[in-house]
Amino acid sequence: MIVERAYAHVTAGEAAEGRWPWSVPCVRQLVEEGLRFSAPVTFLVGENGSGKSTLVEALAEGFGLDSWGGSAGYRYASAREPSELGSRVRFEATAAGRRMLRGSRTRRRGFFLRAETALDALGREQMTGRLSGAVDEMSHGEGFLMAFRERFEGPGLYVMDEPEAALSFASCLQLVGLLHRLGRSGAQIVCATHSPVLTALPGAEIIEVGDHGMRPAGWRDLELVDHWRRYLNEPGAYLRHIVEAD
Repeated sequence: MIVERAYAHVTAGEAAEGRWPWSVPCVRQLVEEGLRFSAPVTFLVGENGSGKSTLVEALAEGFGLDSWGGSAGYRYASAREPSELGSRVRFEATAAGRRMLRGSRTRRRGFFLRAETALDALGREQMTGRLSGAVDEMSHGEGFLMAFRERFEGPGLYVMDEPEAALSFASCLQLVGLLHRLGRSGAQIVCATHSPVLTALPGAEIIEVGDHGMRPAGWRDLELVDHWRRYLNEPGAYLRHIVEAD
């Protein structure tokens, strides 16, 4: 692992202002308690608007990863400044993590993959010779899996925001295997997701994000798992409230 705990360094006055992002429950908890990591793979799950994407972006920025997406240690693709939260994120790191954080940004290892900018980030990786295939000749999902295989390797911090967006069921299963092997190699993965397939990875830590802030959860106890199970068993029970009968 690379990081044992993440927190945000904020003054009491700023935290009490009540404006975004400090008004988001999970961000308030990050400021007050921090977020501890107990496994090489951590999934953040929650409804849209819960703050999980805000968290993973800030973690990536705090580690020196480009908020636009891409590998650590290279020139940023985006000229924008780090987010207000990202600029305040700090880490309690393992020995391997401290060596990366104390050195220059070029010594850091990792990747930030976000669904909405992934193709652009992968195109930049290809232009610099860090991907073997031609991204523009692949489907979105194929490009994702190539990045996972070729750029997600070795000790480092790998942050993902909804990687399942471009993946089929079978591709999600492939990703589960890749994450398992990556976690066993000394790397650390933090992934925001809505996928019951990814979150079923054995040994992974699951953090449920919502109005309560952040709390550990078991896979079988997740709302998203319960909803998918019930929907697949009886879709009509959900759809009759949404689709008008002819």
